[in-house]
Amino acid sequence: MLWGLSSALDLYEEYLKAFKINDDPLPVDGDSREEAEGAGGDGPQNSLNILICGGADPRHVIKTLAKRYTHRIRPKLRIYVLDGCAEIAARNMLLLGIALEDPESFSLVCKVHLFMDLYGNAVIRPSSHHYMAAKGRTLLQMVTDEEKMQRLAPMLDIEGLKYKERDGLEMAFSFWQPHPWNVFEVTKYWEQRSRTLLGTRYDHRNGAFDWDLSMTLKDRGGQQICSQEYRYWRESGVAFVFPEYEQCKPNKTLAAGLVRNGRTFLHRGYVGDIQTGPFCGFGLRTSEERMHHSVHGDNDYRATDITERNLLELFHELQTQTAYEHDPTRSRRYGSVQLLMTPLLNHQEVDAAGQASYDKPWIPVPGVTVHYVSPLEMVQLQQGADRWNNMFDVAFMAYNYYSFLSKDFFKALRTPALFILETKLMTVERKDHVQEFETKAKELIKQAGLTAAINYQAINVKNMWLKYKKTDKDEPEDEVDAEPESVPIVDGDADGLSEEYSGLVIEEIPSGNQTVAAIKKEVEAEGPLEPKNTFHSLN
Repeated sequence: MLWGLSSALDLYEEYLKAFKINDDPLPVDGDSREEAEGAGGDGPQNSLNILICGGADPRHVIKTLAKRYTHRIRPKLRIYVLDGCAEIAARNMLLLGIALEDPESFSLVCKVHLFMDLYGNAVIRPSSHHYMAAKGRTLLQMVTDEEKMQRLAPMLDIEGLKYKERDGLEMAFSFWQPHPWNVFEVTKYWEQRSRTLLGTRYDHRNGAFDWDLSMTLKDRGGQQICSQEYRYWRESGVAFVFPEYEQCKPNKTLAAGLVRNGRTFLHRGYVGDIQTGPFCGFGLRTSEERMHHSVHGDNDYRATDITERNLLELFHELQTQTAYEHDPTRSRRYGSVQLLMTPLLNHQEVDAAGQASYDKPWIPVPGVTVHYVSPLEMVQLQQGADRWNNMFDVAFMAYNYYSFLSKDFFKALRTPALFILETKLMTVERKDHVQEFETKAKELIKQAGLTAAINYQAINVKNMWLKYKKTDKDEPEDEVDAEPESVPIVDGDADGLSEEYSGLVIEEIPSGNQTVAAIKKEVEAEGPLEPKNTFHSLN
């Protein structure tokens, strides 16, 4: 999985809400703000440890860092990122590096479009390809030179990675370089995956794409995804399209399973998602309700436009530590417009010489450290290894890591702690499979002694996450297990029903009204109702 199937979360904000910790927003006025910051300080808890298992992208990290300035209480954050392979960790470093790129390198809009291109498009623009290669060289120097790491990005910590994973990072950054022998035919791999998935339905794939979107994703919270952008992504792998750009270069950050073979590399091709898309992380909801307007199912704005607007906000806040005011003219209404997509262009690899270098220090984020953890530690967490006991205040787990979840896993959580599990809601699996996953997860979490952070007894509520908290045993639960409504049980066999219900009693009708009381008395006087024989004998 190369992107998450749930919206980005401010994990510190989720922790505050779960335990009802008072953290009023900072005043807008400058003098009042400085006074509030001085009064707030670091609070009673000086640090907060956050674990992200299988996040697949840095969306939670970016939003948590971007919204940090809004909190009065700002403890030191230690974020532990655990992903399945070194290629995903390398991709996460690249995307986080874009978010924290020096403002002198790119304008805000260019940075957002660069992030969207590398995040969700299988085929990217030449400028994005050049940045990927140049930044890959810088990241390669960072992971092999601790002094350079501390100079450019002191918030990163790779001490938790084994040497094998560090070699994997080195291979990924080297594979991104524009050499003719670094072959990644992503359009070919994409078509092969689609043909395998659809089988005989491939010749009618547009109907299958429309069914997955209209009948599944839109019913589960993906109303903002427009049919033309979803269909084009399912066909070509390009999710985020703007009329002024053309894509022609392969996005090598999507490669997985890299193994050196001389000076070339062997890999597994593209093994990521080909059914939901990269729209969930930033493209489902925004604070501006006007952008969710639609007429007869046709949106004014695409999920692409929502993604752009949300990333503009987050990147602005990372750079300036101030609130973002969106310019309405910035977002274009392409929701109901059928854009004419040009054929994907051919590409040729070029030498890396002469390309720009992006080796400026990242935007500083004081009090935050991002630790990359070896994938092998997932098994240790599952088994409840002692070195992880009582370690984390917040833990997020993706749905495809659910098989590693066990009762012993929760030993790694402190008391109190918040646990967030991503559900299968935004997949295209059958509804009963999604519900079965959620039911099993709730049962396992409750058996581990955790209590629900919100009420899950509401009817017809679709949950993108399951949020539970680990608390002291004497603390009351927020969720009350309500008895399910059941049909009253009648004692006795069927033959005794007529004797037990010999008279008709209308208890629900109030007798205060004289007319109603008279009708009630007349009905009771008629006695039990006898069934009418509607069948006449033919004899």
